[in-house]
This record gives sequence, C-alpha cells and structure tokens, in this order.
Amino acid sequence: MNPLYLIDKYYRHTPELRHVLLTHSIQVRDRALRIVDAHPEFGVDRQFIDEAAMLHDIGILFCDAPGIHCHGYHMYIEHGYLGAELLRKEGMPRHAGVAERHTGSGITLEQVIREELPLPERDYCPQNIEEEIICYADKFYSKSHLNEEVPYEKVRQNIWRYGHEAVQRFDNWKQRFEP
Repeated sequence: MNPLYLIDKYYRHTPELRHVLLTHSIQVRDRALRIVDAHPEFGVDRQFIDEAAMLHDIGILFCDAPGIHCHGYHMYIEHGYLGAELLRKEGMPRHAGVAERHTGSGITLEQVIREELPLPERDYCPQNIEEEIICYADKFYSKSHLNEEVPYEKVRQNIWRYGHEAVQRFDNWKQRFEP
C-alpha cells in the first residue's frame, strides 16, 4: 500500500496542509526506520512502520489548528481517533491503531475521564512495539516548526502535561530505542 495514495485522496484540495503533513510524516518515518534498523531483535515489520508512520496524523484534516493550515471543526487532540476512523473505513485497522494511540506517549482511559477530554472513552496508549516506535519518533518533530528536531529534554517537558506515567513511558522508550 502506498501511503501517498491516501494522503493525496484526502489532502489534494489543501496543498499547504498536505505539505505540513508530508514533511512531518517523513521526519517521523525516517526516525522510526532508523530505530527499526538499529534493533533487528525487535522483529518488526519495516514496511508497516514505513506506511503507518506516514499515515499516523492523517486525521489532522478534521481539526481546527490554523497555525498549521488545519481548518476543520474538531479539537486537535481528536486527530488521532478521527484518523483511525478514516483508516478503518479504508480497510487499514492495524494502521488505525497507530493513528489512534500516538498522542503524547499515550493517553489512559483514566486521563480521558478525569480530564474530561473530548475523546471516546477508551485507552489510547500504544499496544505493541510498532505503535511505541512511531509514537516515540513522533515526539521529536513539530508540525508548526517543520525541519527542526525537538531536543529530548524539551520533548520530555512537553510530555509532562500528560502526567508522570506518560513521562515514564517516554523515558523507557528512550532507553530501549536510543540508549
């Protein structure tokens, strides 16, 4: 499956947003593939990582974030599950899992309820190594500052808004993926 087919299908009328999505997704994909290549012992599907990393943010189209050319109606935090719904409709349930569970270092059901997040009530934490790798790689690249890598300590500070448990998950990934 060529991820560009889906990106072009849904983003053909939004060239600025398509550029943001593609630039960010390529950065995430490249970092994720470096992790995969450095750790053959993980035994992950490299082609799946390539595709899923390119599609993990496909749901931003539905969100309102004018600073990155998103002019939809949903809050930005909803882009994961919205993208997952789109990917499921396209017959890509495995890719949908990555889209749904890549925000922060994962969002727990308890957080959704406690913080009254505008998300369907379920757990949004990565469930397998592929989801973890893409979620981790995603944190180093911002869609509002394209072509800049966010330093590890800054990423860690950003994740604090999701709580201590989220930072612990991120730190564990750092040790596993880039010791």
